[in-house]
Amino acid sequence: GAMNAQETSEGFAKGSTFITGSVGVGSTKTGDVKSNNFSIAPSVGHFVSSNIAVGARLGFENVTNDNGTIETKTNTFTAGVFGRYYWMPASKFSIFAELGVDYANASFDSDVTGFEKSKANGFGFEFAPGINYFLNNNFALEAKWGVLGYNSVKPDFDGAKATNNFNFGVNLSNINLGLVYKF
Repeated sequence: GAMNAQETSEGFAKGSTFITGSVGVGSTKTGDVKSNNFSIAPSVGHFVSSNIAVGARLGFENVTNDNGTIETKTNTFTAGVFGRYYWMPASKFSIFAELGVDYANASFDSDVTGFEKSKANGFGFEFAPGINYFLNNNFALEAKWGVLGYNSVKPDFDGAKATNNFNFGVNLSNINLGLVYKF
């Protein structure tokens, strides 16, 4: 007789491709002051070896603030690349470390005279740990949070100064949860 071993396909392997991302909607109102936001940020990654994935991501965020007198709108577009190193990528549960670099372009519209329209450009990098847990062969839950990051944003007008921000630490209230689809 012959014996067949059935290999599980949960987890990642060299050649695996995945999509993930985030979608967010929020609204806050205090008296006459209202704030609404919407964001979407899809990502795609590909395993170039059994433990290393590289990928690209895009993002869009819209924030509208209205205090009854002044309304402001900010639209931010981002594009970036990332690399991940996975421990135990072929198992149902895996841990990863991600290093990503992003470019951002923001436009700002306001009812304030002299500040009706403005733009800003920026870049940043982030190092973040994360985990994946496969629910079945194709879908996994993902959690990621930032530990080390730097970004720089500069308004797009003559004489503008850049704002530089460096972050280090784990803020458990800022965990990004997502769904991963592997194909």
